[in-house]
Amino acid sequence: MGTTFSQTYLDEALVEHPHVARALVDLFDLKFNPERDGSAHEVEVARRRVLERCDAVERLDTDRILRSYLGMIDATLRTNRYATANHGSPPPYLALKFDSAAVPEMPKPVPYREIFVTSPEMEGVHLRGGPVARGGLRWSDRLEDYRTEVLGLMKAQMVKNAVIVPTGSKGGFVLRRPPADPAALRSEVHHQYQIFIRGLLDLTDNVVVSEDRDGSRDVVPPAGVRRLDGDDPYLVVAADRGTATFSDTANAISGEYGFWLGDAFASGGSRGYDHKAMGITARGAWVAVQRHFRELDIDVQTEPINVVGIGDMSGDVFGNGMLQSRAIRLVAAFDHRDIFLDPDPDPEKAFGERRRLFELPRSSWQDYNRELISRGGGVWRRRDKRIPLGEEVRTMLRVGEEELSPPELVRAILRAPTDLLFAGGIGTFVKSSEESHADVGDRANDTIRVNASQVGARVVGEGGNLAFTQRGRIQFARRGGRINTDAIDNSAGVDTSDHEVNLKILLSAVIEDGVIDAGRRDEVLTAVADDVAAQVLRDVYLQTGAVSQELTSSAVGLDSYEELMRDLEAPVSEGTRGDGAIVNVLERDVEILPTTAEMERRAQAGAGLTRPELAVLLGYSKVDLVNRMLASDVPDEPYLQAALDEYFPEPVVKQFGEHIPEHRLRRELVATAVANELVNRMGITYVSRTANELGALAAEVALAYRVARDVASAGDHWGRIEAQDGVMAPALQLEMKAEVDRLVDAYTRSYLRSGVHPVADVVERDHDAFVRLHEAMLSGHLGGHRVRHSEAFDRYFDLGVEEDLAQRILALRDLTLVPDVAAVARRNDQPFDLVAAVFFGLTDALPLGRLATRLRDITPDGPWDRWQHRGLVDDLRDLRRSAAAQALAAHPEGHAEQVVNVYLAQRAEPLKRVAAILSMLDEQENAGLAGVAVAVRALREIVRAPV
Repeated sequence: MGTTFSQTYLDEALVEHPHVARALVDLFDLKFNPERDGSAHEVEVARRRVLERCDAVERLDTDRILRSYLGMIDATLRTNRYATANHGSPPPYLALKFDSAAVPEMPKPVPYREIFVTSPEMEGVHLRGGPVARGGLRWSDRLEDYRTEVLGLMKAQMVKNAVIVPTGSKGGFVLRRPPADPAALRSEVHHQYQIFIRGLLDLTDNVVVSEDRDGSRDVVPPAGVRRLDGDDPYLVVAADRGTATFSDTANAISGEYGFWLGDAFASGGSRGYDHKAMGITARGAWVAVQRHFRELDIDVQTEPINVVGIGDMSGDVFGNGMLQSRAIRLVAAFDHRDIFLDPDPDPEKAFGERRRLFELPRSSWQDYNRELISRGGGVWRRRDKRIPLGEEVRTMLRVGEEELSPPELVRAILRAPTDLLFAGGIGTFVKSSEESHADVGDRANDTIRVNASQVGARVVGEGGNLAFTQRGRIQFARRGGRINTDAIDNSAGVDTSDHEVNLKILLSAVIEDGVIDAGRRDEVLTAVADDVAAQVLRDVYLQTGAVSQELTSSAVGLDSYEELMRDLEAPVSEGTRGDGAIVNVLERDVEILPTTAEMERRAQAGAGLTRPELAVLLGYSKVDLVNRMLASDVPDEPYLQAALDEYFPEPVVKQFGEHIPEHRLRRELVATAVANELVNRMGITYVSRTANELGALAAEVALAYRVARDVASAGDHWGRIEAQDGVMAPALQLEMKAEVDRLVDAYTRSYLRSGVHPVADVVERDHDAFVRLHEAMLSGHLGGHRVRHSEAFDRYFDLGVEEDLAQRILALRDLTLVPDVAAVARRNDQPFDLVAAVFFGLTDALPLGRLATRLRDITPDGPWDRWQHRGLVDDLRDLRRSAAAQALAAHPEGHAEQVVNVYLAQRAEPLKRVAAILSMLDEQENAGLAGVAVAVRALREIVRAPV
């Protein structure tokens, strides 16, 4: 645990004080030996014995060491020391499970649980951020500090896993005596990986069908293991550095243990989704690349772009990535072996050759057909001393030298002015100018790494992990470059693995119920592979779209981001998981996010957050919302079963839908699906802003949003706008999407104030009202003229928006009244059409519509302005509802025009005062929120006026 004492010194403390050592061993044995069955009282007596003997130790250092051993025993939850079930005899390795928060001097971030596995030949650690966690197991060559490496990777995985159900975990193991021969080393890594897997499974609970055959499933602890914690059966691992081909090995051991997850234990393998065959990680990265270029008004599928790359065609991410478009002009690339240069490629011929290399087993750039390389290009080995550069290459790279060393040439490639830098290799190749190479921690690439300020590409696609440091990404973005983070760009791979695991969990229950057999299960997995891929790529599309939307508005909403970061730095009790999982507490310095002082400076300068910063906050906001939802009963709301059905491919839902509600991760699936969509659609700060403004819990906001989304058919509207990709300017799409967002926000706030229970009834009732009113407007009744004769409609029409789409989207502005119309009609027992007509009449006759339009055009400045702005919007809505209810109650038998006229006639004097105020507002364009507030106060007098 990072002690400053040497191993020898630690050992001597025990050797020199055998009476303490014996007491420690006895305490451990009493706690964990099933044959002793020590009571709590006996354990406490044994613990006091250790403390008494420590009191007699004279040296302070020795006392600290011995008490730290006691602290580790106190933090231990399980051990395989006494287990024999899977080995026939005590295993030749030791596995210990710790409650990390109880471990003395545990460095931050503190994991939820840790499993430590050690033997004479290996040592490994597995760290989890929560009970349902997922991440890769890697072989590490960092013998001295591999735990530090794994801890950092676990924290990064927790943010990366925001798009999937499990939180982050990470595992790593080292060889104590690695063989020098490469073949022997590979064999030993594989062997010790198996030991590591066994150590993890030795301490993991199983789930088995109940013996009473009622179909229920029981959690069963490992034989010979005494548990000091609760049920803990979820353990899923993934391939990682040095273990990429070991999935079948892990799943074979899972089968040997009879582990309930079977071959869902390690995703991929021969009975899972082959990521390289699907090309899923690269396809996801390409979705991110397409969005970057679409926002630059370039269609990368048809318009040629110059690309420089990191990787080779035999690699999964780079190879698949360079086959995503025939318009790619790959002018330069490098991997750890070779450098490829093709300064003026023929896109079609080059595409065919790249495909040939991709399909050629173990290919390298040396296999590229030289006859297809343009003049001046070629392939050189990175071990060459010097590489000659023809005029064409010098022009392409914009260098003057006629020859360069391989490191110099690689740096020139990274600096080359080009459209796209596509990173698909292993390593960190770009840092910020403020960082040293030592800060990066990737010594193998120190000689070729460049600063972000030198990168010449317009766009970066980070298909591989950590091609840029986060500081490098931010520096590149601040120079105008377009870049997300690797957690966004390559999330499709981990998302696919998660779908595979959750499908297998679902289908294993179907198998146990005798509906299908294992062979049929594999057929189902294969049959829905394309559906899974489509869902995963959709996630990337929505995440990158969310970042783009935030980028356009972050400069005017910095106070909201500052408020969110403060919440994330010190999450309230609402977000504390009852199961003991750690809440993903934000540390700004670790995530390279601006301090409060820096946020104030940016606000004064009118600068916002960069894409990489927003990408980090996107992940944190999702994780935070999931935690808060899981700490509530919202995931148990029956109406949200629909979110669970949306997660699984449609053919699976049709065939096995009755089993989905019993999925073991049902709550986690619901919370993650709802949180992902909400944040993607409504923005990074939406939940925190709304919760703080209305005094609501985040989970309540999530449920109200789901109701609002369905009532307003928001998915259909968003879909119509997204269908305009490549047809409509991205900025105009975002503008139209904002119209839908405002409607959903209005409904969400309305339901938070009025309640949403019973949820299904509220949705059915108000959705019917929404459809009726929307169609009435589109058909020309009930205010339809307001849309077709508005300036906004004329503008959309001039910009080429289809008439039907323009009408549908602009009509939403007046549909914020739907929940109120439905409520008043229900309470007064009057026809919906009549009530709606009265609402529209009062909106026009009173200055409600004019004031709402004025508010829409005002951009709040700071948190107090924002709260006042939102409060005034709510006030106008409340006043309209109260006025309509009063008017209908006073004249229940009249038609809409009569009801409105009678109401206005009874309030002639206060109406004159409002008209005077409006006249003054029209003359003073800079009256701002204060002017609107005065007008709203006058309107309130109208509603309250005695008649």
